[in-house]
Amino acid sequence: MVKRIGIITSGGDAPGMNCAIRAVVRAGLAYGLEVFGVREGYKGLVEDDIFQMDRDSVSNIVTRGGTILRTARLPEFKLESVRQQAIENLKKHGIEALVVIGGDGSYMGAKKLSEMGINCVALPGTIDNDIASTDYTIGFDTCLNTIIDCVDKIRDTTESHNRCHLIEVMGNHCGDLALFAGIAEGVEMILTPDHPIPDTEVFSTMRGYSERKERKRALILVSEKLYPNIHEFAKQIEDETGFVTRATVLGHVQRGGAPSAFDRILAARMGAYAVDCLLAGKSGICIGLVDNKLVDYDIYEALALPRDKHVSMLRLIDNLK
Repeated sequence: MVKRIGIITSGGDAPGMNCAIRAVVRAGLAYGLEVFGVREGYKGLVEDDIFQMDRDSVSNIVTRGGTILRTARLPEFKLESVRQQAIENLKKHGIEALVVIGGDGSYMGAKKLSEMGINCVALPGTIDNDIASTDYTIGFDTCLNTIIDCVDKIRDTTESHNRCHLIEVMGNHCGDLALFAGIAEGVEMILTPDHPIPDTEVFSTMRGYSERKERKRALILVSEKLYPNIHEFAKQIEDETGFVTRATVLGHVQRGGAPSAFDRILAARMGAYAVDCLLAGKSGICIGLVDNKLVDYDIYEALALPRDKHVSMLRLIDNLK
């Protein structure tokens, strides 16, 4: 029977992580467990930055973005010798199981630890929504709403100047943020890794908008990493079409802010479920939300799934033009 559990947040921060931390701590305490926090992710495990948490440790944190445990990236955690140091620190504190909140890199770290004897359950904490084993990741909805707010404002100036405007959003190699935001905003084009459009088609489409007499403006949502330099691509569009074109990279503003109600509830459900899984003796798994039901997958299985969960939405792009 597990008596002591730990919790870490790893990789990029995401709104809602604090809600998940609170759920794990409160659920663990309700079951009579001792709960320990680890600062700065796997780095904190290796450096023994571990402390005991109580109910007050997680009071009034659900409205805060980021993570009270802070986070960091540690590529060296791939090394077995580095993971062994982390395990020795966990054993020193009597911690038998761990909840890891993060993205796919964090998942792999949790799986490797589980193979070395520490029961681990992972939660999908990433704004990118790039974990295929869950319909939605913690932080995605908040980030999406931040993008919507920014695009609303950019739309005003774009219409005022009769311009084309490219807006680059985060997502890593997943196009969900651009896809969802583009549909919600009714933009003229959405460019993502899942929906590639040749540059020539972009030029011809924008040339058509530039020749309009009324509503001579266009918004294009672009996934990050699709173009090496979005500002250079904007100049290409202008050179090819004569349509005055600007580009905006929204950047890290997308990661911040108070989590949405959806993300708070999602994180709370997943955090409590993670504790249930640990008490049931499960390890090396990750939690997902599929058709509004909580599920768990083996981490290797989850990471091998194709990232096409929202591919049917791509049809809306053409239908709503």
